[in-house]
Parts: sequence; C-alpha cells; structure tokens
Amino acid sequence: MTDAILFDIDGTLVDSTYHHAIAWQRAFHRHEVPVPLWRIHRTVGMGGDKLVAEVAGHDVEDRLGDALRKAWREEYVELKAEVDALPGAAELVRRLRSDGYRVALASSGDPEFSREAVDHLGIGDDIELLTTSEDADESKPEPDLIGVTLERLGQVERAVMVGDTPYDVESAERAGLPCIGLRSGGYSDAELTKAGAVLVVDAPEDLLNLDWNDYLQQRGDA
Repeated sequence: MTDAILFDIDGTLVDSTYHHAIAWQRAFHRHEVPVPLWRIHRTVGMGGDKLVAEVAGHDVEDRLGDALRKAWREEYVELKAEVDALPGAAELVRRLRSDGYRVALASSGDPEFSREAVDHLGIGDDIELLTTSEDADESKPEPDLIGVTLERLGQVERAVMVGDTPYDVESAERAGLPCIGLRSGGYSDAELTKAGAVLVVDAPEDLLNLDWNDYLQQRGDA
C-alpha cells in the first residue's frame, strides 16, 4: 500500500502537552523571565527554536534562547515519568499498520524524548519512520519536517496528518496534506478548524473506526 498516516507525538499520542508547558515555565522562572503558563501552553506544538521568541520576545531569545532550551530540557526530564499514553494511541497505530497503512511519526520535539515516547507506547515495530527536530531545518508550523518525512518514506500516493495543534494543521496544509485535529492538545474545535483541520475529535481512540479513505488526499507529486 502507498497510503501513509503521519502522526505528531506530544499531545497526539502521549499526554505531554501540559508537562512541556510547566517545564518551559520553570525554565523561564529559572532565568527570571516571568511568563504566564497559559501563554506558554498556546505555543506548545511549535518548535522550541521558535517558542522562546514567541512568548518572551526576540530580545530574550537573543540573550537566553539556548540557556532556556537547556533549562526546559532539564525540567522536562524531571516530569516525563508522569506522562501517559493517550487513550487508544498504541491500538490505533497497530491497527493502521495491520490494515496495511504506512505509519510515520513526525514531531518537532526533542529526538530523545520522541524515541522514549515510542518505547513507552510499544509501537517501535509498528512505525516505519520517526522524524524529529534534528531532521529538518525549520520546525512546525513550517512544512519542512512533513516534507522530509514523506521524502524518506518514498513512494506515497496518498497521505494524511494527525496532530493536536494549529501548528500541526498549518504545517500539514503547507506540505499539501489534510490534517485531522485532536482536542487532546488543549485547543478548541474553532481553533483547529480555522487552521484547516478536516476533522476534529477528542483523542486517538476516536479514530479507531475511521474510514481513512474519506480523508486521505492524493499527493500532488505522487
């Protein structure tokens, strides 16, 4: 089969969105940059290379960007044991693979944390490819990561993305793919549909009986 289903990881397969937000807030506080948690949450889903400037300004990025990202990583390490799989996540990936779809994960997240999520879910043998922040020059909402994922998969005629933030939806749209949005990242139906989501559901378990043919889109370069 040449149909592919691409998944984001954080907030899509594992319930880590708010853990990341807390880790970022603690990192900002460590460097005496007060940022309210709600504002940080609104940016979780875009790459960490963009998040600092988005919530605290380009001056903070210029002065403290790398230090804040290092602090975020250290803070998230302290929280990651609390992260659980989202309902139906592993079952959905396994079912898609069993049904003959090509399954790939495309996350702007940290490579180590992404691999740990795959291990936690137990889906290493069910996915064909994992791409992360180290595989693309520009993180979401830019389309680079999805483009790299499709390129590495090779012969893909139709594909769809599954994500939980407007950044996933926008990234997929720029790459020429439809995106199914999940509420599990904390964004509303209106925000996800405004960004272009073709369907919005609560969590992976709500996609177990989906007719994927209704959402797979022919790739322009296939």
